[in-house]
Amino acid sequence: MAQTKLTYLFCLDDHRNLSDEIKKRFSDTSRYKVESYFSKEELFTHFRKGLELTSCKIAIIAIPEAKEQLDKFYNISVELKKMDPGAGIILLVPPLLADDVRKSIIYNIDAYVPISQNSTLRIHNTVKKIISEHNISINRKFRNISVYFLLAFLIVSALGLFVLYLKYPDFF
Repeated sequence: MAQTKLTYLFCLDDHRNLSDEIKKRFSDTSRYKVESYFSKEELFTHFRKGLELTSCKIAIIAIPEAKEQLDKFYNISVELKKMDPGAGIILLVPPLLADDVRKSIIYNIDAYVPISQNSTLRIHNTVKKIISEHNISINRKFRNISVYFLLAFLIVSALGLFVLYLKYPDFF
């Protein structure tokens, strides 16, 4: 069964506080690779790199408290989904701007996490959910291929039995 071998966490953070907490939370380097960036250009160049097909990419974006920058983050989420439609996007939102962010940035965001004492735990749970959804989609592809082979085998077997019935009707 195909499982996610390595999960890439891309953190876009201005102050680096978020990145350090996430690196502590996801310290298992055999399962997670956490990278932090300060500008969207750096994030885009590393996000475009050809990674493994079974790898799961998750972008964690910390939104500052300025309302003027919400359009910039909407464009970031649109660009990330254009690069990899299967990637997950988690937005860390200041509690006072939560409603404004949910109304303005609605393009395929997997989770809005308010910045609080337990935001790292909420990010961890959301990352686990995104990894599970990614594994389910991979397994769904293999299941569909298996069903197609099974149907082809059944059709060929039925045709073979029909031909044998026409050729040797005494055995049936």
